[in-house]
Amino acid sequence: MVKPIATVSVVPNLPKTLERLRELAYNLRWSWDHETIALFRRMDRDLWESTGHNPVYMLGLMDQNRLEGLCDDPAFMTHFRQVLSSFDDYMIGHDTWFLRHYAKSDKPYLAYFSTEFGLTECLQNYSGGLGVLSGDHLKSASDLGLPMVGVGLLYQEGYFHQYLNADGYQQETYPINDYSNLPVTLERDADGNPLRISVPMPGRQLFAQIWRVQVGRVPLFLLDSNIPENPAEEDRNLTDRLYGGDRRTRIRQEILMGIGGIRALEALNLRPTVCHMNEPHSAFLALERIRIFMRENNVNFWQAKDITAAANLFTTHTPVPAGLERFGFDLIDEHFTDYYRDLGLNRNQFIDLGRENMGDYELFSMAVLALNTSSGANGVAKLHGVVSRKLWQWMYPEIPEHEIPIGAITNGIHVQTWMSRDMEQLFDRYLDPAWRDSPSDVNVWRTVDSIPDAELWRTHERRRERLVAFTRRRLRAQLQNRGAAQHEIETAEEVLDPDALTIGFARRFATYKRATLLFRDPERLKAILDNPERPVQFIFAGKAHPHDTGGKDLIRQIARTARQEDFRHKIVFLEDYDMHIARYLVQGVDVWLNNPRRPKEASGTSGMKVIYNGGLNCSILDGWWDEGYAPSVGWAIGAGEEYPEYEWDHQDFVESQALYEIFEKDSIPTFYERGRDNVPRGWINKVKTGLQVLAPYFNTHRMVQEYTDQMYMPCYDRARSLTGKNIEDGLEFATWKGRLYEAWRGVYVRDVRVSEKTLRVGTELGVTAVVHLGQLTPDDVQVELYYGKLGTRGDISDDGQAVPMNLNTAEAVDGAYTFSTKVTYENSGQRGLSVRVLPKHGSLPSPFQLRIVRWAQ
Repeated sequence: MVKPIATVSVVPNLPKTLERLRELAYNLRWSWDHETIALFRRMDRDLWESTGHNPVYMLGLMDQNRLEGLCDDPAFMTHFRQVLSSFDDYMIGHDTWFLRHYAKSDKPYLAYFSTEFGLTECLQNYSGGLGVLSGDHLKSASDLGLPMVGVGLLYQEGYFHQYLNADGYQQETYPINDYSNLPVTLERDADGNPLRISVPMPGRQLFAQIWRVQVGRVPLFLLDSNIPENPAEEDRNLTDRLYGGDRRTRIRQEILMGIGGIRALEALNLRPTVCHMNEPHSAFLALERIRIFMRENNVNFWQAKDITAAANLFTTHTPVPAGLERFGFDLIDEHFTDYYRDLGLNRNQFIDLGRENMGDYELFSMAVLALNTSSGANGVAKLHGVVSRKLWQWMYPEIPEHEIPIGAITNGIHVQTWMSRDMEQLFDRYLDPAWRDSPSDVNVWRTVDSIPDAELWRTHERRRERLVAFTRRRLRAQLQNRGAAQHEIETAEEVLDPDALTIGFARRFATYKRATLLFRDPERLKAILDNPERPVQFIFAGKAHPHDTGGKDLIRQIARTARQEDFRHKIVFLEDYDMHIARYLVQGVDVWLNNPRRPKEASGTSGMKVIYNGGLNCSILDGWWDEGYAPSVGWAIGAGEEYPEYEWDHQDFVESQALYEIFEKDSIPTFYERGRDNVPRGWINKVKTGLQVLAPYFNTHRMVQEYTDQMYMPCYDRARSLTGKNIEDGLEFATWKGRLYEAWRGVYVRDVRVSEKTLRVGTELGVTAVVHLGQLTPDDVQVELYYGKLGTRGDISDDGQAVPMNLNTAEAVDGAYTFSTKVTYENSGQRGLSVRVLPKHGSLPSPFQLRIVRWAQ
């Protein structure tokens, strides 16, 4: 292979009049603005499609005569100027939600770290739902005007491309991304040289350059180690693949993203006030923030940790222990021995930051590290919050499960990214224009009833027709690439019926998602599909992780079933699922099917996307559907039952039967019960109710607003208070924590007395407690009465309540203070109560954050 002695960069030669096309192409706002997409498509529709909807690549391939001709096209130039005007108004952002609500703040920089970002199909830097959620998060942050930056890695090969072999078994390919033809730009220093950062690796430094992806108003910075400064091939290859390589590769990727991400922001002169870890892959960032704070403020590790933790947040997306990122201590020793010495820690102190007992052995858990170095944590749906509190209860051993400080902010979707242009135009005609900027406003969606049923139905039917046409094209290409027989290729033109009830199932093919539950009873399924008066059809798509043989086997089962004569025209599997296929599916299907094994679905967002496109959901009550479901907006499979592993086969039987029942007796009849105008009024009523009830909530505008109100700004205020006045308040807080831990052994509840043993409903019960505080004062603690129903084992039930107790005497008597309160019982029955002592400080985000509590014995 010949090495070049010089390199040149070839860029599109745009006429001066069209120069700002480059600006439009490099800002991914086009990915959710239909008018900008229409402008690029207008330039050359075939090229737009063949480049994978990549305007940067398209501009580089366009014929120069065509570009010159566009300058003389009055209609195109008018369209161009309109798009530029809209773009400029958006980028200025004079009246954003953030400015209206937090205009008096000094615009804290918020940094959002994620291992993947799904922004558009031409930038393959995502694998699935987590990445798409991260991308939608940044898009809504941009729309709402948050002062946010994103941080992650840029993968040379991205996630794999999928194709099926003749047996239906998944195969993977890894095409190389050409950054010069992608909407990414290299960050450079004042001399024009690529900006470099480095992170420690065993015996060397790993170097990386920084790429920028502009997401509307929000910059996303992605690190890339494939540069000449890294002589070792393993270092250059570190950012080759998303979720690729062995455990050593993974820990090094996470060092680069966490430690390197903070160093990249420092190099860019962007010091974030608040850092949000989306999943724990970036948790090493907390250590780097501590290291910098120690160096700049001449404090020790524990002081720096207490102060910087106030500005870190952690979101977990994982409902099962097996999905968490953990590393053996050998890898920690290999990569962090010098680093933890630099922090002033010994080996055990460092490992304790992430130590998790796995039974017979221990591992270093990134999630434990994130929880130990953050002031706030949350799951991504209400049910997932419950699951997460149960999962991490071992870290909060004396705290009732429902009070563990892990909350929940339910995921959403970026509406304009996922809504079809047809539906967008329909809403423009009938809804308040605020639906675009304020999709979380309930009032916006109340006027959905003003949309004529027939018009809503015809709009959705057009999208289903386009989905069928798209599926036929994709299937034909799949069969040709596979070397299928000509007669099989020709049948691709006949699969599916554009007027039939179309059900979609597309997601990551993990075994717990049970993609083949539908095929449990083939004869019953065949009877459903073969009804000529009420035809039904299914479209499947999704990838299994390259090492997940169970997931790959599910794909093979579906592919084989789809080739059988009985199912050939009614079931299709689309290969290489990505955002492009996803848009066609969520915009065109009538029903989105989801049947995971509860409670293993953290949230899921694919089903949310069909809401805004006139579709309905049929799902297990898990993830977001557990809180979104009502009979008026879709269908639930089962009633939220959870089965032990030894009953999973029975569970699959029961829930498959429930699924067939829904199809046969509810969803299919509702779809085909038509009036004289052939409009299914009952079906449309469900669609409209779904828009009114679900649309205001399951979007990322509402989600990001909740993160801002509940986490970002409180976190920012705490961090600012601790670091002000030459960090005096921060040092006081750290000192207080140390004193509290030291003195806690002297805290105990000496005596608890109740005014009555038996009392009538509606009367007050007085409770008095004598509490010994040792070296602490009443200002250091809060004393609470905890009460609730008695369970079968004599314990207070899981939903117990706490009320503060009042200090009766300002001075201690024999080293103890007396506290009292009153409580009223509104229902009869056996009740239990106890008294507890918790830490109290103005800088604590939660009294449970320190994980210490003293209960009355």
